[in-house]
Amino acid sequence: MATTDQQPWVKNYQPGVPAEIELPTESLVEMLERSVAEAGRHPALEFFGRRTTYSELGDQVDRAAEGLHRLGVRAGDRVALILPNCPQHVVAFYAVLRLGAVVVEHNPLYTARELRHQFEDHQARVVIAWDKAVAAVRSFPSDVEIDHVVAVDLLRAFPPLKRLALHLPVPRLRASRAALTAPAPGTIPWTDLLGHGRLDPAHPRPSVDDLAAIQYTSGTTGRPKGAMLTHLNLYANALQGEAWMHGAEYRKEIFYAILPMFHAFGMTLYLTYGIRKQALLVLFPMFDPTLVLDAMKRSPATVYCAVPPIYERTAMAARERGISLRSCRFCISGAMNLPDHVVELWESMSGGLLVEGYGMTESSPVALGNPFHPTRRTGTIGVPFPSTLMKVVDQDDPTVEVPPGAPGELLLKGPQVFQGYWNNPEETAATLLPGGWLRTGDVVTVDPDGFTTIVDRAKELIITGGFNVSPSEVEAVLRLHPSVTDAAVIGKPLERGGEMVVAAVELDPGAAFDEEALRAHCREHLAAYKVPRRIVPIEDTPRSLLGKILRKEVRDRVIPTL
Repeated sequence: MATTDQQPWVKNYQPGVPAEIELPTESLVEMLERSVAEAGRHPALEFFGRRTTYSELGDQVDRAAEGLHRLGVRAGDRVALILPNCPQHVVAFYAVLRLGAVVVEHNPLYTARELRHQFEDHQARVVIAWDKAVAAVRSFPSDVEIDHVVAVDLLRAFPPLKRLALHLPVPRLRASRAALTAPAPGTIPWTDLLGHGRLDPAHPRPSVDDLAAIQYTSGTTGRPKGAMLTHLNLYANALQGEAWMHGAEYRKEIFYAILPMFHAFGMTLYLTYGIRKQALLVLFPMFDPTLVLDAMKRSPATVYCAVPPIYERTAMAARERGISLRSCRFCISGAMNLPDHVVELWESMSGGLLVEGYGMTESSPVALGNPFHPTRRTGTIGVPFPSTLMKVVDQDDPTVEVPPGAPGELLLKGPQVFQGYWNNPEETAATLLPGGWLRTGDVVTVDPDGFTTIVDRAKELIITGGFNVSPSEVEAVLRLHPSVTDAAVIGKPLERGGEMVVAAVELDPGAAFDEEALRAHCREHLAAYKVPRRIVPIEDTPRSLLGKILRKEVRDRVIPTL
């Protein structure tokens, strides 16, 4: 296959965007240290109005690294992070990397069951967790060995006056405080972790090829699969993003960290690319249009990347309140299809184009995007990023390329492609092909200029609110209910983009159908976004010759009735 600069899509790049990036030769730790040295007193983080400079960030990273080193963390060890977006998350991420250890990110809203399966796989012995997530970790069975749990109280990162206000006897303020913190007995407070001084500057740093992170991704089986991402993978994707956002300036950009940093998109966008650009990261532990627009008046965003529902809600709220979004110049939508009406609404109020991109955890995550240029094509996921190659192959035989314009499975190759799945050589071999090609599982068509359109998802993942839901995982939980014999979980497309999780259940003979009871059962075992919004009974379920439920046929039967 031809090199990147010979590909037809390069002519559609925004002027100034190179066909190739220069690959990094240093680790993310050295990238941070350069930003700290160069940015110094420039603000790095803002959390509910309180700012942290790059110098302060570097100092806290060194102190947290020393604290973790005293807890026994060494190069190659896995350290689990269970945190929302907050200053402590940024510090913890780089403190772990500073020791040459491996970050394992987790959704802080996961149930104990969801977290336990991942811990059984990666076997991290040290955990840095939001106070409210500590109870889930403490509930693990004894065979999941945890040596230390560092508890993070988000209120510690608030401005002093905001902390004081949350302790006042006002019901709404008390509710806000309860949502942010909870007691965590038997843990190490985050402040204590930072109280031992700074790590010896001579302590060895990781190399560019060392493992940096394990990011869990759902697959068709629903079993946890940890994608192994090196410093090179993550740093290269940050450099690809930097090339794509041509015109973004060092120490001039303000990133709104709305996407969760435990998600691959948020991790690369904020923790690597944002730090690389020495930008100000305005951190939001959850999306709330009121908080976002209040921050816009104080620190107007220039980089605002999100999923379509967030763009729509932000624009509508800004229009109602008369708040300008003209500062937002770089806006990429990902994780789900971007409807035209959202593009039109956002661009009518912002200062730049809203373009759609594509990625997956296994590609660190971004691999394709629409240019920030009139050559962009709405309705497509764009063209490959610099230093990224693609080809379209037969779904049943990935060694055979399909004719130009024909649908086939998308394969990717580039420096951002992962190293395989942690402790899972079988899935690695099925996903990473000879020559470094990554099977995406997505069926696409590609026009002569390289603009790519997704036409089907072979993996059957459901995308809701920008998050992936594995049907198999939800089905397994439903089968645990005593009245359910079997279940099929499908996604119903929504008019405004994304899907609604729907379950069709077979009941035991004589069992009464109780939708709310089944949903309550799901809430006990699953994060809220995975819980089916509709559950319907089904009889004579379509099955394959091997007895497996045929989700596509269930979808064709059930969706028209909803």
